[in-house]
Amino acid sequence: MDAPGPFRPFAPAPRARPANLVELLWLMWRDPLRIWSVRHFREPVLWGEGRFGRAVTVSDPAGVRRVLLDNAAAYHKGRVQRRVLGPLIGQGLLLAEGDAWKRARRTVAPLFAPRRLAGSNRRMAEIAEARVSEWLARPADSVIDVDREMTRLTFEMLSATLFSDEIGEQAEGFEKAVGAYTRTAARADPLDVMGAPAWIPRLGRVMGGAASRWFEDAVARLVAERRARIARGDAPDDLMTALIRAQDPETGAGLSDVEVSANILTFILAGHETTARALGWTFHLLSRAPAERRAVEAEAETFDPEAPEAASPWIRAVFEETMRLFPPAPVITREAVVDDEVLGVAVHPRTQMLISPWVLHRHELLWDDPAAFRPERFLPGEREQIDRFAYLPFGGGPRVCVGAAFAVKEAMIIIAAVTRRMRLDAVTDAEPTPVQRITLRARKGLRLRLAPRAP
Repeated sequence: MDAPGPFRPFAPAPRARPANLVELLWLMWRDPLRIWSVRHFREPVLWGEGRFGRAVTVSDPAGVRRVLLDNAAAYHKGRVQRRVLGPLIGQGLLLAEGDAWKRARRTVAPLFAPRRLAGSNRRMAEIAEARVSEWLARPADSVIDVDREMTRLTFEMLSATLFSDEIGEQAEGFEKAVGAYTRTAARADPLDVMGAPAWIPRLGRVMGGAASRWFEDAVARLVAERRARIARGDAPDDLMTALIRAQDPETGAGLSDVEVSANILTFILAGHETTARALGWTFHLLSRAPAERRAVEAEAETFDPEAPEAASPWIRAVFEETMRLFPPAPVITREAVVDDEVLGVAVHPRTQMLISPWVLHRHELLWDDPAAFRPERFLPGEREQIDRFAYLPFGGGPRVCVGAAFAVKEAMIIIAAVTRRMRLDAVTDAEPTPVQRITLRARKGLRLRLAPRAP
């Protein structure tokens, strides 16, 4: 018998009052999800002056649209984000600015055109089915670490569809390096928040130095090997080859080796890490929501990976609702470079603009019963009522995630493959605690018990 009412997953309680300076610095290092106060979830815009300058938090769709789309040229990526991720992917699409970003975007965007990726769906379905068969071969009532399994599965799909399987053999190394990097280097150091000079060592980056070097060395080898294959004339037609050969359609210029490596790292880190985290939370929510899981299982019976969105509204709705409650990238930062005005608030150069999907997706002015897991919000007929800038799992404006459509199709294929042949059930009544480590993770991982399911 189903529990009455929708399921409400655990989330950190908003603060009763804003954090003071010491609390803010500590929370930014430990878990930025806990900096938000009750007012952030109730008011459209909040701003303040502090020792480190002016900061504005925007949680109104019109204000978000102003910053991310209508006047996007007035804002660059936030200072803290550049400090944290810059040493690794500073020349990649995620952090590049101005002409460098425009050139990279024009070069990369055609690589994710639907016609280019059309043949990847069947390959992803084959990989998902093989992985499910592997899980079902384990002893009855086995418990799996869903976060780890989704990381491996999405990495394998990324390798097969975008890199011709040439990075698949390095999956374990990448998994370990990603884990080490997110635990250490991928944190907002208090020195970054205070705007201290970049030459002062950051504890997290020192601790994560080995992971960063592993990434850089591994990708440099991949690029060198691929250049050699291109020279021999036997290179596969995939993302890596396209990046190396790419030319800006306007200028004819190609990407430098540094840019190629940074973009490969961006796609590896962002392209599989965000999807893996969202899938982990999806299966956690389904384990707590029997009615929604049955709806997904029913669609999975006739799911067609060649047309994943056809006749699969519940599968997509469940994934989208999961990303509302647990957005893979829980904060978007920008820094003003010229004067502007947002929702009546004056914005001057160096003002830090905060747009948090974690807050936006749970805002009391934008959502009915925002803490509840209600996938029906995203079913056809309801989905159209959601403001484009009230829901930002992939960002928005010209810098919206270039691989968003690919990620949604990949997730739907995986959800269908899993739910058609098995169930992932809760091991305990204890709820996992979300924590922000660039992406939104479960502090102690997500463990679920697998059980075969007869179609």
